Amino acid sequence: MPKRSVRENKNIWQLAREEAGLTRAEASQKTGFLSESVIEKIEYGEKTPSADEVAALAKAYRHMELCNLYCARECAIGKNSVREIPLSGLSDIVLSMLDSLNHLEQEKNRLIEITADGTVSKEEREDFERIRDLTERMSLTAQALRLWVEQNSADQDAQAQ
Repeated sequence: MPKRSVRENKNIWQLAREEAGLTRAEASQKTGFLSESVIEKIEYGEKTPSADEVAALAKAYRHMELCNLYCARECAIGKNSVREIPLSGLSDIVLSMLDSLNHLEQEKNRLIEITADGTVSKEEREDFERIRDLTERMSLTAQALRLWVEQNSADQDAQAQ
């Protein structure tokens, strides 16, 4: 088993690698193109990984949420358009989705009324924004489900090897 670093303030990259039980050398080998020194620089915050490096590290560490965190926190485009997806279990994700669907069913007729004329009036704005927020919550829940499936597949692939 690799030695664990006693360094405080570990970033997500080092924590994910250690949780995967890999040394930097093993991580380098698994990615196929990142050197140990590049991984170390990423872990010490001396280098921001590129999108390709993030994808390789996420796959090597079997931590698919690293891609989402990178997009939400680091990517120049993603910071403005990607929200962090909170990790949760399958039952929590499904219950959240069902709750959102129930609320949307209750709001369906109001949404039809608001959008029937193709505009949103001042009087309709508050209701429209509430429904928009509900659909945003549904979108995040759908993304959480996708992330859960990716993570579960990565874990099953690792067990099969």
